[in-house]
Formats: sequence, C-alpha cells, structure tokens
Amino acid sequence: MKFRYEQLDHIQLAAPRGGEDQARAFYERLLGFQEVEKPENLKKRGGVWFSDGVIHIHIGIEEPFQPAKKAHPAFRVKNIEEMKKYLKSKEVAYQVDHDLPGANRFYLHDPFGNRLEFLEWQ
Repeated sequence: MKFRYEQLDHIQLAAPRGGEDQARAFYERLLGFQEVEKPENLKKRGGVWFSDGVIHIHIGIEEPFQPAKKAHPAFRVKNIEEMKKYLKSKEVAYQVDHDLPGANRFYLHDPFGNRLEFLEWQ
C-alpha cells in the first residue's frame, strides 16, 4: 500500500438531543477536556466537541439514541491512580478491570451510558 495511518483524528460518541450541557459537565468540568468550537456549518446538527492535546472527542446527536455499551474509546492516562482518587472524591463510579496483562485500567460511563476505558501501561 502507498498510504499509511498517522494517528487517530477523533472519536465520536453519541448523545440524545439536548445532551450538550450534560456533555459539557462531564467531559469539560469533570474530565478536564476543553470545548472546541464546531465549524459554523456543523453547529445546526447539535452536539459538542472537546479536545486535550491530541485527543479529540466529538459528541454527536443521534436519534433514536443508543449508547455504546461495548464499543468504546480507550484513553491512555499518566498517573492513573491519581485519576482514580480524583474520581472517588467526585463520587464518580467506575469499574476496575484486571484482565489485560500489564495494564492498570478501569471503565466508566458518560452521562449517556457510553462506555469509556482509561488505562496506564505498567
């Protein structure tokens, strides 16, 4: 092949209509992502975009809405134990998983029921 993949550009997760403020509360205020202004021609579709460095998350409106309960993005985290402490202090529930050798990881769900994985390689 004469092409190659460089990096993942963004991930898109779904939310129900009107979920933008819930997305902001979770992705921006809880997880620390920054909201990114959508291009003018895409604003009419609803949804909201977030970014932190090379990680870009697009929350799109989907009708009828169905959360991604199995399919999920996985975020590599530095100092994941500190993240766990932070989430506990905010009373955010998460599920630790020990099934992947060499990885310290956990799952949590966004306000819409989408599954998110966070991991740090040992």
